[in-house]
Amino acid sequence: MNRIVKIIAIALLIIMAAIGFLVIKNTFIVPGDNSPYDPGTPAPAPHDGVFTSEHGTMTFNGDDETIIVNFDDTLADLIGISAGEHEMKYEFLSGDLPPHGSVPIRYDVAHELRFSTDKDSYVVRVGIAAEDGSTATVGRDMVTEERIPLLFQGEKGSFSVIFNK
Repeated sequence: MNRIVKIIAIALLIIMAAIGFLVIKNTFIVPGDNSPYDPGTPAPAPHDGVFTSEHGTMTFNGDDETIIVNFDDTLADLIGISAGEHEMKYEFLSGDLPPHGSVPIRYDVAHELRFSTDKDSYVVRVGIAAEDGSTATVGRDMVTEERIPLLFQGEKGSFSVIFNK
């Protein structure tokens, strides 16, 4: 009987030590921040000038905040706005990073582009779709000083609308 009590006591000590280790580990070790990617280089200058595609234009004034979009019916429908010219705010976003969600980030590492008015906000993925639509490339250097590729999902896969300066 004495031997069984000792075995049970040792087993309980091992279990308590394991639980204590897990509690200490989760309490005192700070988990990863899950921050947006930072390439460790200087941020590129804000977009400035007119970017054109077969579906319209995006005009940036270099303030890293304001944009004038002029989209045809096709692109406007994809984004969810009315066709024509609109002055809006814009932000490049990281994409969904739990627990923060999409957060503002420099454009050369962005996954999304948000257009905003006082009342509404529209988020579009940025990236380049393969010609057959089966895959798409997103992330670092998709948006450049000279190119902004908007990425959409259609019935036959992914496709891009690429704006060039």
